[in-house]
Amino acid sequence: MTKTVAFTKMHGAGNDYIYVNTLLYSIPDPAEAARRWSRPHFSIGSDGLVLICPPTTEAADYRMRIFNADGSEAMMCGNASRCIGKYLYEKGMTQQTVIRLETASGIKVLNLHINSKDTTLVDSVTVDMLEPRLQAPEQYDGSRNDGTFVSMGNPHFVIFTDEEPTTPELTDKGSALERDKAFPGRCNIEFAKPVGKNKFRTRVWERGSGITMACGTGACATAVAAITTGRAERSKPVEIVMDGGTLSIEWRADNHIYMTGPAEFAFEGEVELP
Repeated sequence: MTKTVAFTKMHGAGNDYIYVNTLLYSIPDPAEAARRWSRPHFSIGSDGLVLICPPTTEAADYRMRIFNADGSEAMMCGNASRCIGKYLYEKGMTQQTVIRLETASGIKVLNLHINSKDTTLVDSVTVDMLEPRLQAPEQYDGSRNDGTFVSMGNPHFVIFTDEEPTTPELTDKGSALERDKAFPGRCNIEFAKPVGKNKFRTRVWERGSGITMACGTGACATAVAAITTGRAERSKPVEIVMDGGTLSIEWRADNHIYMTGPAEFAFEGEVELP
């Protein structure tokens, strides 16, 4: 008999994932599930699969595992983190407005901003993304000097442009750069165009998923790259305008990056296990 599990489709600024509560359902092969369920037209369609899990440490309240559309496991996703905060609160799994979320790149603290008129709803979420790392990892060979390398728990290469890349250009350049010899471990690629004071129009090619409507860690990396290259001021938030919406990024005095943005439910249903 075929086994089905309940899923929830959510998005943060258009960056959409399939969410499954593993406290209720077991996913024996999440990589294959991500590949199969993420296919548009043939299944649910998404940028990947997010599992909401019990933590492995007492320092966290919950744990997130995230699998890209190609089945590869990612270390972190800022947009998915915000969605998990909304999911946990609005589904009654917690009454906390500060949630400690375990990820493969450390514990992220989620601050939920509750609706003033209806306290059962979360308007937006601010995520403490911890400190950025500007020193490239050992596997980066340093051969590319046309962008800025930033790690937000996962690798990003930010290229500033005068013109916003078209979708074909983003596909060609992004897919090539993701697997460029400079990045033996592959890399997320951002193309950012200044469009105002501390404001950038950014498009992203995500490692393992391709073009996505938004990327939370990519927005953070873009803001860090803009500040370190003198294109933005650190004293005020940096607005990152992505295909699916705008994220606000702050690099505060504690050297942590704070990302604020929306999280939304799309629909729910049941799906067969692969």
